[in-house]
Amino acid sequence: MSNPIYLDNAATTQMSDAVKEAMEPYLMENFGNASTMYSYGERAKEAMEHAREIIAHTLEAKPSEIYFTSGGSESDNWAIKGIAGEYKKKGRHIITSCIEHHAVLNSCGYLEKLGYSVTYLGVDAYGMVSPKEAEAAIRPETTLLTIMFGNNEVGTLEPIRQLGRIARGNGVLFHTDAVQAYGQLPISVQQEPVDLLSASAHKFHGPKGVGFLYLREGVKIPSFIHGGGQERGKRGGTENIPAIVGMGRAAELAAERLRMRLRREAMLRNYMIEKILHEIPESRLNGHPNKRLPGNISVSFRGVDGASLLILLEEDGICASGGSACNTGESRISYVIEALGIPEDYAAGTVRLTLSRNTTRAEVDATVASLKRNVARLKEI
Repeated sequence: MSNPIYLDNAATTQMSDAVKEAMEPYLMENFGNASTMYSYGERAKEAMEHAREIIAHTLEAKPSEIYFTSGGSESDNWAIKGIAGEYKKKGRHIITSCIEHHAVLNSCGYLEKLGYSVTYLGVDAYGMVSPKEAEAAIRPETTLLTIMFGNNEVGTLEPIRQLGRIARGNGVLFHTDAVQAYGQLPISVQQEPVDLLSASAHKFHGPKGVGFLYLREGVKIPSFIHGGGQERGKRGGTENIPAIVGMGRAAELAAERLRMRLRREAMLRNYMIEKILHEIPESRLNGHPNKRLPGNISVSFRGVDGASLLILLEEDGICASGGSACNTGESRISYVIEALGIPEDYAAGTVRLTLSRNTTRAEVDATVASLKRNVARLKEI
């Protein structure tokens, strides 16, 4: 194939030209430090606060509830460790799920070493957390429930609204890792009972190395990075103005015609799933068939080595993955796939194909043709 086909948008997306253009003035001419009082600094601060307003508007939040970070992993760490430390007098118990991103799981593991108790909820065959099980796990000493909005590997959307209501009804704070969902789905913190939300710009065509944490007004959290008084004294360090401006522009673009783009992407996703399942024998879809991220397709092929399949796809000019980009290099079956109970003869042959607003029907057809040919080739071997 002459033109590469990029289908690993859950790992990262291509930064849009409009985002690059928005960032460029703050890389050179408007290079000021936002904490200074003269014109260079004032222009930088104005640009930063404009980006904060844009992001807040997309969530129906207040600008004062948005804190800039280096990305989703920092936001997750800050939310979990911060709430655990701030509310430890109430108790030292946290509830999460067994299929969370490593930023959540490893933060919880760190807290366990400090004497905290963590309940890891299981999931059903679709990768969905049970609200009843979440409520049953709540104790008097529980301070936080943290469940991802949509799973990065299999695409399943969790029952966030139900979980948030359960948490709020029991006096427990609720955090959601929305790194895969923000910019892909409409999210309103006025409708979703969320207290903390994490997001990362490079998942919605923005720059890498920048993200944000939404913190509901009234929820207390200590500083995560100690330094100067940046981010209202919550996160020390000179702000990355070009990246913040880029994230604001990316958020603005993602919000434009979001529902129309969502419908198109979901239709293309469903078209691809149907072609794979009908044209390739012994294939199966992982995750929920309907309640899933618009561009996520996780499929397994029986009796096939997924790593070998990915190499053959790359030879055809197709970029895909076996699951989370954070697991690259691991030979074992993904912990998410294991949690769903995927049969072992299928689990080893898992690939993840994630679409974006740039993906075309022709690219989908070419990818399915490559999968069909290479799965058959590997089975022959």
